Amino acid sequence: MLDNKFKRGFTVEKFENANEPKVRRDHDGYYINTLSENVKVYFDDYYQFLSNVYMKCKQELEDIDSKISKTPKNHVETLSYLRARKIIIQIAQKSARSFYTDGTNFGVVMTPWCFGTVILEKVEIYRERLARGEVDDNNIPEFAYYVIRYIDEIYKRVLLDIFDFPTDAFKMRWQYSELLKRYSKVLSNITTSLNSVLTMIKNYST
Repeated sequence: MLDNKFKRGFTVEKFENANEPKVRRDHDGYYINTLSENVKVYFDDYYQFLSNVYMKCKQELEDIDSKISKTPKNHVETLSYLRARKIIIQIAQKSARSFYTDGTNFGVVMTPWCFGTVILEKVEIYRERLARGEVDDNNIPEFAYYVIRYIDEIYKRVLLDIFDFPTDAFKMRWQYSELLKRYSKVLSNITTSLNSVLTMIKNYST
C-alpha cells in the first residue's frame, strides 16, 4: 500500500488467481523480464523502490511548500528555484504513483535505473512545453524565465538525489531510450503486419 492510500497494480493475489505467462516465480518471489530491457525485476523490490521515491518526494514537497510560504515575494530568485524544484519533484511523485497503481500494463515494470531515465525525459518534455507556453502551471506565475532556467540547472541533480543514484547514472540513458524506441518499432511493425493480413482476408472473403 502506497502512502496508506494506493494499492499495488499487480498483486500476489492477481498472480495466484490468473495464469500470466510473462510472470514467473522463484524462491525470492514473483518477477518479470522487463519489456523494455529484458532484465529480471522482482515485483516486491520494484514496488518498494516506487514507494521510497513517492515518500521522499512527499517529504521534499512539504519542505518546499513551507519554504515558499516563508519567502518574501520580492525574493524572485529564491522563489524561482523553489518552484523549479517543486515541478521536478511533482513529476517524479506523480509518475511513481501512476506506475505503482497500474495493473494493466507490464511495461510500467522496469529497473530503477530505467525508471529514472523515463522521469528524466518526462521532466525535459514538460520543460519544453512550459517554454512554449503550452502548460498552465501554478508554479510559474510571472517569472517563467527564471523558473525554467533553474529547471535546466538543477533537474538532473534533483532526480539523482530523489532516486539515490550515483552521479554518472544518467550517462547510460541513451541505452534505455534506444530500447524503448526499438520496442515501439517492433509493436508498430506487428500492428502493420496484422492489418495487412486482415485486409488480405477481407479481400479474399469478398
